[in-house]
Amino acid sequence: MENTISTELQSHFLRLYQMACSDENFDVLEMKLLYRFAENRGVNTEHLNSILTNPVQRMELPATLEKKIEYLYDLATLIWIDKEVTEDEYNLLKKYCKTFGFLMEHISEICDYLIECAKQEKQLQEVLDSMN
Repeated sequence: MENTISTELQSHFLRLYQMACSDENFDVLEMKLLYRFAENRGVNTEHLNSILTNPVQRMELPATLEKKIEYLYDLATLIWIDKEVTEDEYNLLKKYCKTFGFLMEHISEICDYLIECAKQEKQLQEVLDSMN
């Protein structure tokens, strides 16, 4: 998969990296989670390092609602890994919800729900099922 990783997925890893850096404290737990997300998607350490050091020129948005929720949930999980939600992290999650096309009146509710699911360590499928 490493040679065929989509621009959409590369963009997702860059967003995760941005989120990890957003609170001025790039925690080792955040880094480990970032690499675990990559591993779970068949992307090895060297390829992830390459994505982070040679980013795509143009970020690509997830195409389906399921992918949008999946990626936002990854971000919420990354936010919560250190058991703290900073204002900068929360605002960045809201920004990504808006970027992904969610209506402004629903964004805070979506963010709060995803962070709460992360706190409860819910599996992605459970989150997806509850939002349908």
